[in-house]
Parts: sequence; C-alpha cells; structure tokens
Amino acid sequence: MIETEDLFKSFELKKGVTLDNRFVLSPMVTNSSTKEGHITEDDLKYAERRAHAAALQITGAAYVNKHGQLFEYGFSATSLDDIEGLTKLAKAMKSGGAKAILQLTHAGRFASHALNRDRYVYGPSAMTLQSPFPHEVKELTVEEIHGIIGDYRRAAQIAVQSGFDGLEISSAQRLLIQTFFSTFSNERTDEYGCKTLEDRSRIGMEVLTAVQEVIDETVSDDFILGFRATPEETRGNQIGYTVDEFLEFFEEALQKVNIDYLAIASWGHDVFRNKVRAKGPHQGELVNKVVYDRLKGRVAVIASGGINSKEKALEALENADLVGLSTPFITDPEFAVKIQEGNESEIQLTIKPEALEALAIPKAAFKDIVPLMDFGESLEKEARDFFRGLEVNYEGRKTDEN
Repeated sequence: MIETEDLFKSFELKKGVTLDNRFVLSPMVTNSSTKEGHITEDDLKYAERRAHAAALQITGAAYVNKHGQLFEYGFSATSLDDIEGLTKLAKAMKSGGAKAILQLTHAGRFASHALNRDRYVYGPSAMTLQSPFPHEVKELTVEEIHGIIGDYRRAAQIAVQSGFDGLEISSAQRLLIQTFFSTFSNERTDEYGCKTLEDRSRIGMEVLTAVQEVIDETVSDDFILGFRATPEETRGNQIGYTVDEFLEFFEEALQKVNIDYLAIASWGHDVFRNKVRAKGPHQGELVNKVVYDRLKGRVAVIASGGINSKEKALEALENADLVGLSTPFITDPEFAVKIQEGNESEIQLTIKPEALEALAIPKAAFKDIVPLMDFGESLEKEARDFFRGLEVNYEGRKTDEN
C-alpha cells in the first residue's frame, strides 16, 4: 500500500541522477514571454518562485519552428538568439536543487497561435477543419518532414547549450508526432503514412533518434531524455490507436534511444484514472496500470492530469514512479511541502489579486491556458475565472523591438 512517506522517497531516474522526491512540475505555458519567443523577467521570477516545488521540473512547450507554435507568448527554441534567455531560465529552475528539463514541441495542426497568425497549419494529411474557424491543414511534404527532424536536432543542441539537465519530446495531446501515429489524422500512403505501424511511428522514431545523436555527441551520460505521450487515442468509442500499438512503438524506441522517463498525459478530468476503451485483453483496465506493468523498472513512468490533493497523488503513485502537477503549483508552490509537513488542509487551489506578486504570477498570464484548465478542473472555478480576467493585461503588450 502506498503511504504518504512514499511521495518523499528518493528515486534514481538514471545512473548519476537521483531525485529527492516523487513530485514533478509538469509543463505549463504561462504566456509571459515576448512575441518573438524570448524569455522575460516574468518568466524567470515565476520559475524561481517554484524552484523548490518539485524535484523534477519541465518547462512549458518550447516550439522548434514557428509553424509549430502552440501558444502566443510561448517561448522559442529555434535559434541561437534563444540561448541567452533559456540559460537564465534553466538556472532559475535549478536554483532550488531541481533537475530542469526543456520540453520541445511542434504542435502540427493544433498549433493555435500559428493558425491565428497564418490562417492555416501543417499536419500529416490535408484536411479542411471548421474550428475555431474554417481553415486548411496543409499536408507536409517528405522534405518538410525532414526539415522538422532537423528543427528538433537544432532545438536539442539549444537545450544542451542552455544548461538544461535534459529535454523532453512531447507527442501527447494531439501534437504533431501523435497525429502521424493516429489513424484519425494520418491518411498518407507514403513512408510516413497510415498503412503500417512502422510507417505511423516513423517521424516519432526519427525525432527521438536525431535528439539522441545530439546527446551522444555533446553531453555526459547524466543528461535526461524524456518522452510525453497519450498511450491511447479515443473519440468516444472510436480508437485512433490502441495502448498495445503505443507500447509496441515505445518498446521499439527503447531499443534505439536511451529514454529515461515516459510522462503520460491527455486532455480531460483526472487523466490518471483513464481506462482503456479499445476492445481486447486490457479493456476497462487503467491505462496507467497497463503501461506501468509493462515498463516498471526499465523506464520511469510519470502520472499526471488532475492530481491536486495528497489522496490523488497517492492513488496515482500506485501505477507510476513519479506524479506530475502543473496548475496546483501555480496557486501553491508549497503544495508538496504542505503534504510532507502534514498541513495538506492548507493547500490553496484558489487565488486573490493581492497574491499575484507573492506568487510571482505575471499580470499578463495564462491567456491561452485557462480553457485547458477548465478541462482538468484541478483549480477551483474562482481561480480559473480570475486567470481568465488577466487576458485584458495583454492589451498594448510590447515586443522585443519596442
């Protein structure tokens, strides 16, 4: 049986890397960088305030090229110009002893800011979509796919040069790599197409291989490589891919790449309680349990999604090595400390205007994130509505140039 003290036992993530506890600060874009994707003082203050929150800390999505930019005022890992700010961010995140991870993403056809800016997005296959307004998804050419692999390679080099302890490749929550793996969104017939699991896996495998090559060439063995994924994709009772297909892909990846952790993520309420929907031997079982039973002892598994209390953290740890939280650390960076000290009744999941400065929350923050907070409901509605109101503070926001 999992007990409170288990949350505070050390964990060896890999040889030479031991985490002091089982808490992970999961990715959360604050929408507080510049329009050009450069780190601001607001970004740094926010990170410093949470430097003691969790033993492993992962940045919000850093886009590897502008066509893959998920959120406005997110930050970039596209050029050498980004290194100065990212170096400061890594230092801020590590100031409390945590390991700092840079998450790298290409949002593909769900690149909301790229869509608003360009009125189109890129994906595995050409499509016409109606939400949030009628627009085209342009099919990536093979040459463009190879260019994206190169973008990830360059972004990995930026992560290394910026002093991060590791990097994470995200395929979760309908980002580009997942959409190639999915039979919902991949209708191609070439080597990156939907005909075989190998073809659907190809772009993910090539991204991971390119990143591993950078790691092998430039850093020591204690550099961390993580992968974030949604192990089963569903639309109601329809299945885009099964957990068995995902695990087949991941097992193959482990043969080629030194992945240190798998973070399980998806949209929705209490994601760590999701059950397998596809027909087969695992139907009705917890997704996390199926994954953990297969991978335990070989790669660290991080549970996340809706964990906002001691009870949920303990429940999640039954089928994971580490537990990830994002929104609770916004309103209460001392979340884990309060649990350790037996003061979990004092955990704050709401916020008042006068607390912004003490919590180092930017006055213009979470513009694109609040709707996603509404899915998970980890914060109380009062807090979500408060953050929704901060959007007015973006009016007249300056760019780097002016």
